[in-house]
Amino acid sequence: MSTPFLSVQNLSKRFQAPKGGEPLTVFENVSLGVEKGEFVCIIGHSGCGKSTILNILAGLDEPSDGAVIMNGKEVSGPSLDRGIVFQNYSLLPWLSALKNVTFAVQARFRSWNKKQVHDHSMKYLEMVGLADGAELRKPSQLSGGMRQRVSIARAFAIQPELLLLDEPFGALDALTRGSIQDELIRIWSGSDQTVFMITHDVDEAILLADRILLMTNGPYARVAESVQVEIDRPRERANIIHHPDYYDIRNHLVEFLATRSRALAGKQEGTEQSAPKVVRFGANAGAVIPSEKGSKPGARKRAVNGAD
Repeated sequence: MSTPFLSVQNLSKRFQAPKGGEPLTVFENVSLGVEKGEFVCIIGHSGCGKSTILNILAGLDEPSDGAVIMNGKEVSGPSLDRGIVFQNYSLLPWLSALKNVTFAVQARFRSWNKKQVHDHSMKYLEMVGLADGAELRKPSQLSGGMRQRVSIARAFAIQPELLLLDEPFGALDALTRGSIQDELIRIWSGSDQTVFMITHDVDEAILLADRILLMTNGPYARVAESVQVEIDRPRERANIIHHPDYYDIRNHLVEFLATRSRALAGKQEGTEQSAPKVVRFGANAGAVIPSEKGSKPGARKRAVNGAD
């Protein structure tokens, strides 16, 4: 079996309690693999450690136990090979929207001249609907949704191998959210980028993901299930609800969040229980597959590109 592009191995995170009390184990023995070019969403209730896992993948936090291997190398500290979009924008307040993007692009593509950096940055700002003067405003002069779009444009523009998204569309209105989701899929489907995204929106996860990881409640949270979304691409939000698997997948996700995420919570004995259960629907329901990834997202992406 080939080694996945991103391998999370027995990851645990504990926080020391004040005055020598019992440490808080947020999650433990999280093990999973993500293939090159795959789009993975992770869902779970607040407090289960989703954002902490994402920060560890980004190199911004360290696990208490376990390791993250990306492209054959252990993740240790931040890298421009990994781009991240936070919930809270994380823009440099003294720079304009454009300069927030060019700052990152210059760091990523050091051999480019100023025009290349400017044109490339503007391309991504235009993709998220920020042009015609908005690119010259500082973050304090932009709405919350516009700031988030700058953050998204900056992450896209550096073209990372792994794109990490922490509820990136939460601050956007419904129309903008839909257009940015479409743009994300368009950019991803024309590249080899791998995406790991946190969301609380089950419909968004079904629309975007190849696979949805479901976490139990904390403490001692874990990834309990890996749900395959084998709905053909391209997916359109107006039509996806008519797919025969759509409501089966949706009902499974909602039922997990409503009941089983709590029922399955708690400390597990041993590491053999750390691998998530693979769940499939439709014609492939109950099929035995060699890994949790299942079908290759690259094949679906080529079909999208070939249809253009």
